[in-house]
Amino acid sequence: MDDIVEIQYNNGLVPAIVQEHSSGKVLMLAYMNEESLKKTRETGTTWFWSRSRNKLWNKGETSGHFQYVKNISIDCDGDTILIMVDQVGVACHTGSKSCFYREIWKVEP
Repeated sequence: MDDIVEIQYNNGLVPAIVQEHSSGKVLMLAYMNEESLKKTRETGTTWFWSRSRNKLWNKGETSGHFQYVKNISIDCDGDTILIMVDQVGVACHTGSKSCFYREIWKVEP
């Protein structure tokens, strides 16, 4: 299960989509490097690389809204990670359950 070697990092980072295990709702997208992926696997909670702060961060470390990992997959090209989680509280720093709450287009039935 050491598919980490198959991950295709771009400038040391890979996008990580975080999805709620129970509902299938997409919660957020963040970036991971090798260290954050390793820490995620070791701790069972999500760790990411902050491009703006240039440092590792553990989702929930300040808010208490941790993400407990259920499964980690990579896509067919190895250039995107999908993390299925049990989300405690909200995922978005705005207080929304998901970072994808601003609908910009919808096809009506």
